[in-house]
Amino acid sequence: MSTSPVTMMVARRVADGRYQDMLAWLHEGELLATDFPGYLGSGVLAPPPGDNEFQMIFRFSDALTLNAWEHSASRKAWLIRGNDLFAGPRERRVSGIDGWFGAVGLRPPRWKQAVAIWLAFFPVSLLFNFGLGPLLAELNLAPRVLLSTLILTPLMVYFFIPLSTHLLAGWLHRTPTKPLPGAGARN
Repeated sequence: MSTSPVTMMVARRVADGRYQDMLAWLHEGELLATDFPGYLGSGVLAPPPGDNEFQMIFRFSDALTLNAWEHSASRKAWLIRGNDLFAGPRERRVSGIDGWFGAVGLRPPRWKQAVAIWLAFFPVSLLFNFGLGPLLAELNLAPRVLLSTLILTPLMVYFFIPLSTHLLAGWLHRTPTKPLPGAGARN
């Protein structure tokens, strides 16, 4: 079993007319997970306009604690209560950076991964330094960097990078189109 944090990513499509019920059910599931040992955090990403698939992320300290939560009686009861709210559930477990960019063979090029991470990191870092920079300015460099990374790293890992990769999914996973034969030739 893994001793590093493990993330379970779940996608569920909302049944017709059940959007608000789905939101309440998802919130209930997040609250339920907080009571389990090893729980590190969770999040729900609402679908973009024109789509109906929610992305849920549950993170636990290791595979053993995730497994205990996943097979718990309370989680099973929660899933049964929400059974008529969604269609076509998909679940997968990931560790580390794999969770942000998909399975091997489906990941975008490294440069696109770097852009997605930077697009998440830059505005959050800028806001952090704008808001807390004056308070931290009194500290020496090492404690200032230590404090900022202690605050920013969990925010980036659990919320902003997953949000960035979700919002940029179309661009990240777009494959270049091949030109048609003769395209670009002038007559």
